[in-house]
Formats: sequence, structure tokens, C-alpha cells
Amino acid sequence: MRFSAFTAIMLGLVVLAVFTLVPTVGTYLGQRQQIAALAHSVQVSEADVATLQQQKNRWNDPAYVTSQARERLYYVRPGEVVYLVDNDLPATAMPPTQAAASAQVQETRTDWMAQLVRSVAGAGLAQTAAVPPAAPAG
Repeated sequence: MRFSAFTAIMLGLVVLAVFTLVPTVGTYLGQRQQIAALAHSVQVSEADVATLQQQKNRWNDPAYVTSQARERLYYVRPGEVVYLVDNDLPATAMPPTQAAASAQVQETRTDWMAQLVRSVAGAGLAQTAAVPPAAPAG
């Protein structure tokens, strides 16, 4: 089988077309992915904006502001009596009390000389830390 000049030219044009189109198609696909990611980001942001708008509308309602002031800040209207209950848990839900501390002093005997030798040996064998260069005075 022999290749003619026409076949060689057509094969060259196909290779040239592939070299021309592959980077363009890659760029196109990358941009499409970026557009999809940005569209998703916009949808998430719009959902956040809608939630914040609902909160803003709630805070524009005087009844909601009053209820929040009562719940969060314990505000009351003049003439109302407030009762705050401390430790309103039942006795079974209360944490157990801790045992009293012992009045007797306990000493542990340690070999201080051995600890001193271990500490000095450990300090001597440790690698020295790198000292950061001093900042130039300005």
C-alpha cells in the first residue's frame, strides 16, 4: 500500500486540526466547570440572602423584638414580677458531690539525686534550638 500526496496532505491537515482544537476544547471544558461552580456559589449565596432577609423581616416585627428581649435579656414590662429559679433540676439530676479532701498529708519519697542527673543528662544531650536572627534596629 502506497500513500499518495493527497493522503499525506489530508493526514497533515487532520493532525493540524487536532493540535489546534485540543487546547481550545480543554479551555472550553475548564471554563464550563468554572461557570458551573460559580452558578452553584450564586445559588448558595441567594439562599443565604433569603434567610437573612427573613431574619430582617422578623426583627422588623415589634412583637418579635419584644419576645427576643424577654427571652435573651430578661426584660420585663413595668409592673411585672420576675421569678428566676436557680438549680431547678431534680435531686437525681444533680451531679454527685465530690469527696472531702483528706486532712492527712501524704508525702512521696523520690530520689532527687537521680532525677537531677537525668535532667542534666537530658539537657546536655538535647539538640540546641535555632536562635532566630535579631531584627535590625530601624
